[in-house]
Amino acid sequence: MIAPATQELWISTFLQAQAAELGAATNTQLAYGRDLKEFSDWLDRRKSRFSDVQRDQIEQYLIDCDAQGLSRSTRARRLSAIKQLYRFAFEEGWLETNPAIQIKGPGRQKRLPKTLDVFEVDRLLDAARRIGRKKSDRVRNTCLMEVLYATGMRVTELVSLPVSSARGDPRMLLVLGKGGKERMVPLSPPARDALAAWLHVRDEAEDKLVADGGQRSRFLFPSRGKSGHLTRHRFFLLVKELAVEGGVSPEKVTPHTLRHAFATHLLANGADLRSIQTLLGHADVATTEIYTHVLDERLSELVLQHHPLAKDDDNKG
Repeated sequence: MIAPATQELWISTFLQAQAAELGAATNTQLAYGRDLKEFSDWLDRRKSRFSDVQRDQIEQYLIDCDAQGLSRSTRARRLSAIKQLYRFAFEEGWLETNPAIQIKGPGRQKRLPKTLDVFEVDRLLDAARRIGRKKSDRVRNTCLMEVLYATGMRVTELVSLPVSSARGDPRMLLVLGKGGKERMVPLSPPARDALAAWLHVRDEAEDKLVADGGQRSRFLFPSRGKSGHLTRHRFFLLVKELAVEGGVSPEKVTPHTLRHAFATHLLANGADLRSIQTLLGHADVATTEIYTHVLDERLSELVLQHHPLAKDDDNKG
């Protein structure tokens, strides 16, 4: 197959294929597009093109990115975009060889996710039952927190849940995740109770809205804002309020922290990584493996704090 005539066509054809074949999310495509445009501009300044690139040019580009002070994660992301572009070009027959195939990147620094212990989660759940101007607010807040901790959903997945998914006292919820991929997540008994209570309150409010000439919302957590549902930002602020009310440090609590707590608590209680990967909606089990490091770190702290032989000599005798 003949390669596209311009670098812009290389990028646009590659991005279209990513969207069609892999279901790449819009944000992912935008990131790939920006990174490849940076590389394209770098080549233009050197009177070179995608089709002429050799391995040493890609390596020189990475050296230049490092010299600009770009972070390790940014350099790793840019190389990932370049490698995927050239793999696609090779598979399409645009090139006879893949110049990026053997290049090793800087890698990403693995930062252990912040998490919460069970006692801290209990405090947040208890605070949700108290925070809110009206009873309906408190019932909604309880439902949000119980469902989030029971399922480990991403915040966007939670706030945009359609109300149809919660009808009929479900044991599991169907979640639409990244890249349009669906997965089933089970609900705990407390989450099911909180969901039933919220549905009752929500439906009463919706009935009154319709009686006053309004329209029913298709979302489980409706809002009068542009999106039609509770926003990520509003939920973020709510979680901070709950942390203050529950006596948990607000610095360590975000909606994503509860997703991490869900995973680490499952792992600590014997769940296997593949199951947790499925529940979280991770495409690669390597992403899920970071929770084993969290657990290892916490077990080490436990030993150092409580094992009698781990005490300092000053404390002996």
